[in-house]
Amino acid sequence: MASAVEPKKKNNVMYAFTCSILASMASIILGYDIGVMSGAALYIKKDLKITDVQLEILMGILNFYSLIGSFAAGRTSDWIGRRFTVVVAAAFFFSGALLMGLAGDYATLMLGRFVAGVGVGYGLMIAPVYTAEVSPASARGFLTSFSEVFINVGILLGYVSNYAFARLPLHLGWRVMLGIGAAPSVVLALMVFGMPESPRWLVMKGRLADARVVLDRIAETPEEAAERLADIKAAAGIPEDADGDVVPVPKRRSGEEKQVWKELIVSPTPTVRRILLATLGLQFFQQASGVDSVVLYSPRVFQSAGITDDDQLLATTCAVGVTKTVIVLLAAILLDRVGRRPLMLASSGGMVVSLVGLGTGLTVVGRNPDASVPWAVALCVTSTLAFVSFFSIGLGPMTAVYTSEIFPLRVRALGYAVGVACNRVTSGTVSMTFLSLSSAITIGGSFFLYAGIVTLSWVFFFTCLPETRGKTLEEMAELFGAKTAAGADEVEDAARRETDSSSSRLLG
Repeated sequence: MASAVEPKKKNNVMYAFTCSILASMASIILGYDIGVMSGAALYIKKDLKITDVQLEILMGILNFYSLIGSFAAGRTSDWIGRRFTVVVAAAFFFSGALLMGLAGDYATLMLGRFVAGVGVGYGLMIAPVYTAEVSPASARGFLTSFSEVFINVGILLGYVSNYAFARLPLHLGWRVMLGIGAAPSVVLALMVFGMPESPRWLVMKGRLADARVVLDRIAETPEEAAERLADIKAAAGIPEDADGDVVPVPKRRSGEEKQVWKELIVSPTPTVRRILLATLGLQFFQQASGVDSVVLYSPRVFQSAGITDDDQLLATTCAVGVTKTVIVLLAAILLDRVGRRPLMLASSGGMVVSLVGLGTGLTVVGRNPDASVPWAVALCVTSTLAFVSFFSIGLGPMTAVYTSEIFPLRVRALGYAVGVACNRVTSGTVSMTFLSLSSAITIGGSFFLYAGIVTLSWVFFFTCLPETRGKTLEEMAELFGAKTAAGADEVEDAARRETDSSSSRLLG
């Protein structure tokens, strides 16, 4: 009998794996949009003759635009389903890429950036949500990390595109770099027809028969499929004895959303307040570390380090992308083996050392503009690669994982959204001020400043972030100061639906 069950388990995991790969195509495209701009910016500035302020606005504004897409995606995915929300994301990516590729002036380029930014917001939300909802319990942690992994793959492809098209004429090269991003958007939209709809959305619409079909394909056993269906029904407010192919779904109470805001923001319990503080601190420090300054402006950084040849600049930038992608894959493997806290502390500690090294190298090169200082150039390149490695092993992928785990179920969706909003605003602010900051305190001074911020983050992580690996949701509340009884009250529904906790994390 065991031999008959084992192949089914393997096939079901592979089916969920395939679905996750398809959904993660959205993450590749949004990663490409981020990565390709780093090299394209060199040529945009020369061709359109824009100022540094205009350039940093162009680079960083995507993060603010993405907030629109992130909040709209929740409503859209509840209305038309997860699959077709992926199509909406693809449509924004396609339109944004075409507008940027055909842009004849700065205003049109900004318009294309806006459209692409909305698509990035859709992709940031829908890819991990869909993946979580179609993953079997045993593989959910690994599969939901695909979103971060594929963002890094997309960034790497953006760097490769910079290198591949850099030899085209100035007016054409950057337009091809940006415009070619429209092609994978078409592929993504077509792939949707090979993806099943999310079982959670099907249950939310009362389509229990369709949900059972999907759950039977993604669950490892019939028992798990039945248990997950019961959990999702309970979360949707469908009575346990409702068992038709299509059943009515209770409407939300009008004041329910306001109550959730009150419980999270207006008058939270001490436990929820500590969880919210941990989330906002983690999301803020991830971006305040200066990672976007390295990812978006790496050619500029290497230029300041003394690497002036365009081919060498873009090749070194590609090395950053390769390093980032390989290390984030390693992080996905270590996530449940080593634990969250050790990885984040090691990550932030290594980032401090790397940033000090980068700041030192850039300062030495800056003070010797007419002399070649090979050791300082080597220190800059090595420190940059070390920085992205330490970021990608901990603080990069762990931020979303940790945030999604610690909130009680009732406020998890809103809590995650608030955390992402903090993340995007911080990222946009850092991206849009890097060039101005470098002019004010030198580029080396900028990275010394980031090193100081990351030092503060290490202290924050050490004092405010307990280890969550292997903890139940009830234990999560206790980790953040809830009494045993209070903790049980606060998460009783979440603990009862433990097996569906990951797929519930971004929904509201």
